[in-house]
Amino acid sequence: MFNYANSGVTVSSILDDRRATKDNLFPVKIRVTFQRIRKYYSTGKYITSDGWEKLPNSKSKKMISMRLDIQNSFDVVKGIVQILLYDGGFSFEALNSRMTKSPSDTLNAGFKLKIQALLDNEQVGTHLFYLDALKSVESYGGENIPYMAVTVDWLKNYEKYMLKLGRAYTTIGMYCRAIRSVINEAKRAGIIKENQYPFGNGRYEIPTGTGRKLALTLQQIKSVANYTDGKETTEKYRDLWFFSYLCNGINFADMLTLKYSNIRNGEICFLRAKTSRTSKVKKEVCAILTLEMDVIIKRWGKKSPKPDDYIFGYLTGKETPFEEKDVIKAVTKLCNKRLKKIGITLGIESLSTYTARHSYATVLKRSGANIAYISESLGHNDLKTTENYLASFEKEERVKNASFLTNFG
Repeated sequence: MFNYANSGVTVSSILDDRRATKDNLFPVKIRVTFQRIRKYYSTGKYITSDGWEKLPNSKSKKMISMRLDIQNSFDVVKGIVQILLYDGGFSFEALNSRMTKSPSDTLNAGFKLKIQALLDNEQVGTHLFYLDALKSVESYGGENIPYMAVTVDWLKNYEKYMLKLGRAYTTIGMYCRAIRSVINEAKRAGIIKENQYPFGNGRYEIPTGTGRKLALTLQQIKSVANYTDGKETTEKYRDLWFFSYLCNGINFADMLTLKYSNIRNGEICFLRAKTSRTSKVKKEVCAILTLEMDVIIKRWGKKSPKPDDYIFGYLTGKETPFEEKDVIKAVTKLCNKRLKKIGITLGIESLSTYTARHSYATVLKRSGANIAYISESLGHNDLKTTENYLASFEKEERVKNASFLTNFG
């Protein structure tokens, strides 16, 4: 009913029908298989063969309760296996030793569970982020932080520690949300109780950075799009930035994984990698293929392309998830390096790949576009996320409004 496999270790919930009780019930066990050796771990649950067949889809309260109990037992064993694999080695001796303890009795262990699950799901970017968050947490609290130790005061002191290191509130907020996510898992598993939960109203509230407003004006965008120093490399990265801006502010990770098959009926349609795994409803983002975008594709795209070819040719499709991540990171870094030089020449502060996305959203806002439309075209799941992208209280607006104060005539 429940199954997990990784690195040669298999965990399954099974009905051990080798010997029945007097009531013709069989024990439900968690079976772990490694190198053709099988070990069985009790769930404390018994059921008939017929009941076992009906259990996955049964809607009776009793059966649902049993199913949840079996899943909890399965998750305990699976969690320990994931931690052992993360730490570099699985053995039945180590598994049996850990079975006497909770697999997530520390914040560190909870992070490792999360990190392994993300890796199993090939969510490479988020996996790497949680690795960084764990390093930060351990640099402050050590490698054995009990959940009970993560109190409101602990979190406030962690925030102060990060500020002393020169970290921005945006970074602190991101790491604290990672901590909260791990603690939420522990709460759902019953490892901590509601009165031990440190987040929320009247407890610790995660700080939010105001964020840098990176949007350009239309005149600045025009100057970037027309810029040249006579070097082909500069023009290529300039065009990739402009394509990102025109393609609904697409981020570079999504742009570099676009295939010719994403071009349909005069539009480029794609799923955002950032949200496609976490959203129940998979919403495609569609951008009109403008003349300018078509010119960029023809200039820098693959010649005589096939539908499954990547448009910009940095990827082949044979890369592992980590290799793909490295390629995207390298291209983005090189592009940002070139954009910085362009920005210095044009007098534009902090010109980067990310500026294209902010500029797309803000130009539409300045033009009077509906925020709901902007949100949909960016691929956001809620309007609040979109509002954070929009340049609020822009200087040009403040200057215009200030002039009204003395407009006596």
